[in-house]
Order: sequence, then structure tokens, then C-alpha cells
Amino acid sequence: MQALLKLSRGIDAFTTWTGKRLAWLILLAVIISTINAIVRKTLDTSSNSWLELQWVLFSAVFLLCSPWTLLDNEHIRIDIVNAMMPKWLRDTIDVVGHVLFLIPLCIVMIITSVPFFLRSIEINEQSSNAGGLPQWPAKSLIMLGFAFLLVQAVSELIKRIAVMRGLIPDPHASKSHGIEAEVEHLVEAIEKK
Repeated sequence: MQALLKLSRGIDAFTTWTGKRLAWLILLAVIISTINAIVRKTLDTSSNSWLELQWVLFSAVFLLCSPWTLLDNEHIRIDIVNAMMPKWLRDTIDVVGHVLFLIPLCIVMIITSVPFFLRSIEINEQSSNAGGLPQWPAKSLIMLGFAFLLVQAVSELIKRIAVMRGLIPDPHASKSHGIEAEVEHLVEAIEKK
């Protein structure tokens, strides 16, 4: 298990490093969007390639930073229900969810997106919009995003099993922020009544 935990730490480090760098693409997308809007309004001209570049940058952030979201335990769940469950049940749901849903979904998405991506390169697929961008970079993001998410899901599964076996402290135990903290306070208030 120690070797798996070491692997998990390496995956987590890669995910954090990648996420922190790719998050800057949001700023780049905002700058491109702003310039494009100013040019469109002042010079009455626009370019489909600049619009499509914004979409690709957003897709890159969404798909390639989703593992970072999973690592930080910020993925979607029903917080008010989750906060009312005992810890062992939350951990069990996480393990079952990763094994039965997240990991198989990632595998299916990778398997189905590889031919989609390769075909796009093979035919040198271009956007249907005049002056648009090649499509293969955007299609590669689907494959890469789910590959990164699969690797992070395995890391989370390793850590969750180690937590359940008492081998490591819960890396998410001290993280209560935003809506999660509010839900915990609400649950505590309900339980007191």
C-alpha cells in the first residue's frame, strides 16, 4: 500500500502543477474575448478563429483542470445530504462512485475519443466556420482531459481506501469552505433542535 500511496502523491503533485498552470488560460481567454469584443464594436470586424480560440481555451481549462477539482474535493455532490452522513458512509460512497461510475466513464470516454481525435488529424478537419481553426486540438482535449481525470480518480481511490483502513489521515478532513461549511453549520443547527 505504501507504494500505491507514493504513486498517489506523485499523481497529486502532477495534477496540482498542471491545474495551477492551466488555470491561467482563463485570463488568456478573457483577454482574447475582451480584445475581440472591442475590435468587433469599434472596427466592425471579427474573426471566427478568435472566437473559436476562446472556446478551445475554455475547454482546456474545463477538461484539463477537472482532475484538480477532484483532488481538492470540490466536485459536485449534494452537500446537505453528504454532510448528514456518517464519515464511513461518505467514504464508501466515494469508493463505490469512483469504481462503478467515474473510472468506467473515463475509460469509455478515452476509448471513444481516440478514434474521434485520430480521424480529425487524418482528414485535417477544419471548423465549418469561415476562417475557423483546425478541430484536432479541441478534440485532443477530450481524450487528454479524461485520461488525466482517470489517473486522478485512481489516486483518489487509493487515498480513500488508505483512509478507510486507517493508514493515512483524511486529506479532506480539515477542508470546509464555501457552501460546504455553510451546510455543516446548518446541519449542526438542525441536529441541536
